[in-house]
Amino acid sequence: FSLQEAFDAPKAKITDVAWIAGHWQGEAFGGTIEEVWTPPLGNSMMAVFKLINDEKTNFYEIIIISEEDETLVMKLKHFHSNLKGWEEKDEYIEGKLIKIEDQKAYFNGVTYERVDENHLNIYVVMKDGKQVSEMKFAYEQVME
Repeated sequence: FSLQEAFDAPKAKITDVAWIAGHWQGEAFGGTIEEVWTPPLGNSMMAVFKLINDEKTNFYEIIIISEEDETLVMKLKHFHSNLKGWEEKDEYIEGKLIKIEDQKAYFNGVTYERVDENHLNIYVVMKDGKQVSEMKFAYEQVME
């Protein structure tokens, strides 16, 4: 039994989270983080993430938010810098939508918050053994 099974996910469309789109950079894990989200297209949005430490890419993530069963689901896969996957071939991390309010979308394990035109915060639940904590990733829009 999980918290996710305890309720029905709210109805939502991908356009409800279009405000996540952008080219974002910040600092975390002792380096630079970059995340690029595409606008909604084909009932989904996609993103790539990378962590750079000492001028070298540490790892990547591919993330999607898509419409499934009249709600939204976030899926994520990690990759080493050589693109070797962390998760098994057919596995990924999944978070179903819990709620959306204003420009804040809560998924099981991840929350996206558009602070203003140039700032996006992403809160991620991290598990290390039995320890569970929430990490905040504060991003600024990259002006190109």
